[in-house]
Formats: sequence, C-alpha cells, structure tokens
Amino acid sequence: MPMLSGCAGAQSMLDPAGPSARAIALVWWWMLGVAVLVTLGVVLAWLLAMRRGSGPEGVATEAHAARHGQRWIVGGGIVLPSLAIAALLLFGTPAGLHQLPLPASWSGGGAQGVAPLRVDVTARQWAWALQYPDSGVRLQNELRMPVGRPVDIHVGSDDVIHSFWVPRLGGKIDAIPGRINVVRLQADVPGTFRGQCAEFCGLNHAHMVMAVIAMPADEFDAWLAAQPREGAR
Repeated sequence: MPMLSGCAGAQSMLDPAGPSARAIALVWWWMLGVAVLVTLGVVLAWLLAMRRGSGPEGVATEAHAARHGQRWIVGGGIVLPSLAIAALLLFGTPAGLHQLPLPASWSGGGAQGVAPLRVDVTARQWAWALQYPDSGVRLQNELRMPVGRPVDIHVGSDDVIHSFWVPRLGGKIDAIPGRINVVRLQADVPGTFRGQCAEFCGLNHAHMVMAVIAMPADEFDAWLAAQPREGAR
C-alpha cells in the first residue's frame, strides 16, 4: 500500500527483524490504534456538543452544565488517562524485558538455552569502535552477529553522550562516558541493517552510522575464526 511505503527499509522500526524490535513495533501499533480511537471519540464528542448547542433545544441550565462538565473532567481527565497508562505499562513492560541481558534460560529473552555473544562498543565523535572480547576481534563502524543468537552489547563512550540504536533489531541505549550500559539484540533473519547514533553529539552526528550484518551461525563462526586477533579477554 502507498500509505505504508515508509514503514520498511534498512532503518525502519516498523520492519522488525528480531524479537526485541517486534515487541517494540507491536506496542507502537497498539498505541497508534488507541490514539486513532481516542481522536475519533473526541471529534465525535465535539460534533455532538456543537449540535446540542446550536439551537434553543440545546440550551441547558447552569446546574446541568456544571454536572455535565464534571463528568467530562472525571472521565477525560482521570479515568481515561489512568486506563491509558495502565495499558501502556501492561503492554510496554514485556517489550522492555526483551532488551535486558537476562539469563539465556528465560524463554522471552532470546533463543532458548543459547549463551549470548558479548560485543563491547565504544562510541566517540564520530565513530563506533567494536570488540569481541572473547576472541579479540576488533571492528570499526561494523557489527557482525549470528542469526538466532542473542547478542549483549556493552556500550560506553570516550567523550560525550551518544546513543546506540539499530531500529530493526531493538531499542536505543545511551553511551555515557564513565559508564557501561547493556542492551540485548537478536536478529532472526540474515541481512544488513543500519545502526545510528540517536543522540545529537556534535557537528558530524548525522554521519555516525554503523553497518550491522546478521549472518547464519556457521558463516559467522567461519568469519570470526578468520579474523586477526588483538588479544582476547
């Protein structure tokens, strides 16, 4: 559909390629649907109010108008926001759990029983330095990962605050100087995705991008074994 043509692509969060991104996209679609219903309801209520107030039969007493206004304040200002926040917590919390470095035995955190791969990522103006600590392999502005295996990304910064984001695989995590944050990603299909710094970090912020290449597990193992080592952990 032409209306959905912008929902796909290498950097679209609405074209998920992993469990974390799918959970986030599902929450987004639910939020969009509820927002549309609320907007239609508000417009309908406005039209009804305009119609009732358009003639002599629509003139209400002051007491009736006060009671009517109180009902709208309670319903629209207390009940509706409370229900919306509760629903958002109900649907949004499980989506966030997908991004946490939980034990591999937890069925919602990635492939069942598969140990996560660790990748250390250091952000600096304006590039990404990556290291696989178990093997000593280092990369620049490129992340390679096996399909179907959770990957724990340990993110830090050498200068200012950056934000690590691969929209088709998961949510954002801040890269903060002097601190390490961890986000779990997983790709369920092979392909090349686009990572982006999502926090304005200076003049060349828009060019601080990363190629994320998801490979079948056997191809990834062969690629990793063929890379030069710089000292494993």
